[in-house]
Amino acid sequence: MTGRAYADVSDGIWDDGEFISWDWINGQLHRQERQAAFPNADQDLIEVFDELIDVAARYREVTGRHLPVFGELGEIYAELRHGLKRNRPNAPGSDGRIGNDHVEVKTITPEKKKQKIQVKRSGNFNKLIVVRISEDFEFESRIFERKRLGKGTGKFARVSWTSLDTLAVETRQQTP
Repeated sequence: MTGRAYADVSDGIWDDGEFISWDWINGQLHRQERQAAFPNADQDLIEVFDELIDVAARYREVTGRHLPVFGELGEIYAELRHGLKRNRPNAPGSDGRIGNDHVEVKTITPEKKKQKIQVKRSGNFNKLIVVRISEDFEFESRIFERKRLGKGTGKFARVSWTSLDTLAVETRQQTP
């Protein structure tokens, strides 16, 4: 089923007149697990997300540097996990919508020393999703209403990851 030649019969099982490899079986199990983790998401987007994570992790192993894709990974994660419908690239105001709410997505990357985000107060969003990506490429997110940021002064609102526990409407964790 994979089109790959196998030298050893222990590389799979014989069932109903055909050889089924463990690679194919494990691939099917992996797809089912990912679909369960993101039940309303498009399977193709889940696969692309997983491939991007693999490439970013491999790049880190080879170069010792992070591939600058974390903002995009954070938005894709919000799309998969929270049902975000993303706006066109570089659209002003927000990153997308969940229902009637405009949503801004901010990502805390593994390379950040401080676990904080800053968001423009002038942005056009009702909800904020903060995605945190660990050194091991594990993803965690929190979503909350903009009004929970409070009225402040200055161009930006700054929020630490630890303070998000008190602000969050919803917390989601997923390990790719």
